[in-house]
Amino acid sequence: MSKVVSPKLAGGGPNRAERAAERRAAIVEAAMEEFVARGFAATRLDDIAKRAGVAKGTIYLHFKDKESMFEELIRTALVPLIGRMASPAPAGGSVRDAVESFAEMFIREIASTRRGDIVRLIMAEGPRFPAIADFYFREVVSRGMAGMRALIEVAIARGEIRNKELVRFPQIMVAPALIAVIWQSMFSKHSPLDAIEMLRVHLDLIFGERRTT
Repeated sequence: MSKVVSPKLAGGGPNRAERAAERRAAIVEAAMEEFVARGFAATRLDDIAKRAGVAKGTIYLHFKDKESMFEELIRTALVPLIGRMASPAPAGGSVRDAVESFAEMFIREIASTRRGDIVRLIMAEGPRFPAIADFYFREVVSRGMAGMRALIEVAIARGEIRNKELVRFPQIMVAPALIAVIWQSMFSKHSPLDAIEMLRVHLDLIFGERRTT
């Protein structure tokens, strides 16, 4: 008589690690909703647990406190996007094309999404919670600036950018993307902003206007 194998043992159902990963993901998603709705200071772990459908004690199996939970949001929602800037400068094509492609991705995937809400929350509450601001700078801002500075250096070497001082201030290159994040939440209902077109005008000022044939 053949032995009956449990579907879970046979791979037919989620194992313990998969269930834990699902709970963790649900907690992170609930945390994002609570942080965006209430702000970092006013968000309570009880509310996150209730929204995630787990016991409060379950949260402590995954995160030691509210700060580490917010860091996880930054790590999962923003760091992978910024990581795209760490790739080598394009061998073919222009640096302007690479910058424009990244900035358009940033505007579409951050400025107008819940990720943008996280950035705006850090801007608003970062001064009151320096540990979070420090984490965001280390994991997102510093990486983004290093990647942008590397692209600027390549563009200067190729003659695409003539002002060599720009390498000292990579913040200038990404300014339109940050403006878009702020504008989207505060002023878009009064004056909608075409952030992509603003970006292209900005890059014309840095690289020179595109030649049309």
